[in-house]
Amino acid sequence: MREPIFLRPTGKDYLWGGSRINDEFAKNIALEPLAETWECSTHPDGPSFAVGGEFDALSLGNILKAHPEYLGTHPANGDGLPILIKFIDAKKDLSVQVHPTDEYAAAHENGQRGKTEMWYVLDAAKDAKLVYGLSRDVTSEVLRRSIENGTVETYLQTIPVAKNDVFFIEAGTIHAIGAGALIAEIQESSNLTYRLYDYDRVDKDGKKRPLHIEKALAAANLGSSAEPAQPMRVLRYQPGCARELLCRCRYFEVYRMLVNTQRRQKVTFRADSVSFRVLLCVDGCGTVSFGGRTRNIYKGDCLFVPADSVEMNLHGQLQLLDIRG
Repeated sequence: MREPIFLRPTGKDYLWGGSRINDEFAKNIALEPLAETWECSTHPDGPSFAVGGEFDALSLGNILKAHPEYLGTHPANGDGLPILIKFIDAKKDLSVQVHPTDEYAAAHENGQRGKTEMWYVLDAAKDAKLVYGLSRDVTSEVLRRSIENGTVETYLQTIPVAKNDVFFIEAGTIHAIGAGALIAEIQESSNLTYRLYDYDRVDKDGKKRPLHIEKALAAANLGSSAEPAQPMRVLRYQPGCARELLCRCRYFEVYRMLVNTQRRQKVTFRADSVSFRVLLCVDGCGTVSFGGRTRNIYKGDCLFVPADSVEMNLHGQLQLLDIRG
């Protein structure tokens, strides 16, 4: 039977991180700061692992190597897990950066994937902002000089951020998450980041982090970006549950599920044969029942649901991201 697999993440201690992922999601990861957790990942830089069940302690990558049918029949799923899902706690500003397209990465990074991503804002400080593209057209030479003389921020488009916002960051878009944002990120399975500007910060060893200016300029869209509009979101109701589409692109599809069951209600869920699903619990708690067993599910939990899975019953008060590759 193809049952859901509860996952344990790998954590990252990047210098801009905080403590909210441990504090609010009870990850118990011994890193300070804890900037990111890679919740559903087969990437070698940060794999996730099964917790409990027949695959306990195995990496998700090894599970999928043994059971490639768990990915489904969608063409994008033919080369391992195509997506990567994270929690991100930005206590400080992230670097200004850009990710390459698939085409650029294939040509210049030994055939790796590029990185298009989506952010769902779980919480944000009152004055939280992010960088989304450029405020005007520039040439690579103008942008290079602005980095050298410290004026690059005058070319960046800054956008206020609020809880429940959604942002789609297409590969090639210059961007940065600002301080005070807690985010769930869904992206291609890639760790290619070209750092354009890092505020002249130093790490714990007193060294500046490396920049990748030439690659960033080659991969970036240097035209002005329209201010991102929030997508039209329509809640569709069924007994015990409401769903809304957050994002759909060639790499992933993301819905928000609001589960609120009463005593006799249940919400059934399963993955079809076309694609796996991932459930990321971003608030609340409840239970998930399958195969005659029941497991608790809490804020911060992540479940990989194999394609053509068994039927699951969800119960409780839960806010989930339902992600399909």
